Amino acid sequence: MLTILGFAMIATFLVLIMLKKMSPIAALVLIPALFCVVVGKGAHLGDYVIDGVSSLAPTAAMLMFAIVYFGVMIDVGLFDPIVRGILKFCKADPMRIVVGTALLAAIVSLDGDGSTTFMITVSAMYPLYKRLKMSLVVMTGVAATANGVMNTLPWGGPTARAATALKLDAGDIFVPMIPALAVGLVFVVALSYVLGLRERRRLGVLTLDEVLEEEKETVLVGTGTGGVGAGAPSGAGTRQVTGGAGAEELREDDDFQGLDPDRPTLRPKLLWFNALLTIGLLTAMIMELLPIPVLFLIGAALALTVNFPKIPEQKARLAAHADNVLNVSGMVFAAAVFTGVLQGTGMVDSMAKWLVDVIPGSMGPHMALVTGVLSLPLTYFMSNDGFYFGVLPVLAEAGAAHGVTPVEMARAALVGQPLHMSSPLVPAVYVLVGMAKVEFGDHTRFVVKWAAMTCLVILGAGILFGII
Repeated sequence: MLTILGFAMIATFLVLIMLKKMSPIAALVLIPALFCVVVGKGAHLGDYVIDGVSSLAPTAAMLMFAIVYFGVMIDVGLFDPIVRGILKFCKADPMRIVVGTALLAAIVSLDGDGSTTFMITVSAMYPLYKRLKMSLVVMTGVAATANGVMNTLPWGGPTARAATALKLDAGDIFVPMIPALAVGLVFVVALSYVLGLRERRRLGVLTLDEVLEEEKETVLVGTGTGGVGAGAPSGAGTRQVTGGAGAEELREDDDFQGLDPDRPTLRPKLLWFNALLTIGLLTAMIMELLPIPVLFLIGAALALTVNFPKIPEQKARLAAHADNVLNVSGMVFAAAVFTGVLQGTGMVDSMAKWLVDVIPGSMGPHMALVTGVLSLPLTYFMSNDGFYFGVLPVLAEAGAAHGVTPVEMARAALVGQPLHMSSPLVPAVYVLVGMAKVEFGDHTRFVVKWAAMTCLVILGAGILFGII
């Protein structure tokens, strides 16, 4: 019964948010509360919620101060060179912009943290997508999938969990997986190319002339009202407005302020300090010198104090990023209700046991393949901790009885990460959709099929190369 109710709760949540019948925050709170009562454990709801909040509180704190830190770094212009480089590559071609999104997300993912990846990627790309009237779910979908492939880095979390759960060396798991993961990353870039071509066909070919390198600005406009030039056919026209009223309109456009080379918050004289502070922060995070929430708390305090020494300036920067902080932290604490009820009522354990039990005995010699396939739904519907510490050891034991080595099982267990990064149980995805101003349901509808396809490509490459 718990198994049925667990799947029913998850399905109800996904259906309601994808149909936009409830907001994600309301659904994350009310649906598990209802199912907790149906299970007959309504009296323990408070305990489950407190346990869930306690487990996610450090994550919420990390996200709050990470948003403030990277928000300040964007305000002072630390990432402007990245934006300029991406713009120079992308020009105003939607295809190049989508490919640039995938490449930027993959590169920034080297820090091993999804939240920071999404903050930097969205901050750099959002103004361009908005100005060109491109689909924002394409941006969130490509960024999440690229980050999911890179999330398998040893310091990213899943590989370390798999190694810990099966008492293996993380290097033995990850290094042989590099060719398969590389194929997965190439697939994401190819996918972004296809999606970009689709956007190009929808919007037409646009032009951009070195938007940030000179004082004059070029306005990017797509099709539709104010879209293609006069007399140009829809989907194939270009329009270029340099200087004048059009440029003034752009400078006043809030969506483009992140790229404004004249914004008052720029601190060019502190560029090296900010760069060294950011590098030091990411290095300390990778080396685990202090807990990540503490690192971002200290980093945010330093960034604010040095860049904006006056108290009113600091208050203004905090107020500027309060929207994102509230949205993301609120979503994380709402997700704590969902995870708390799933775990507290025993639904997760029951679902995992049922899935393991339904595997036919004849599939024993192919347990690595089975594990790879199961990693898609399981890492989507439960946390990485629940899958790697709760389910993987059971699967590995079943595989060992048929001669499948634990290291093969661990590698197969990494396959589902591109899909996992869009799970409603992953706090970072709320940073992504929140900053991109995309409905979570819209993101889910768009990304699931492409992320699942990426997972299967990695699994197929792993089998082809003899890794899994």
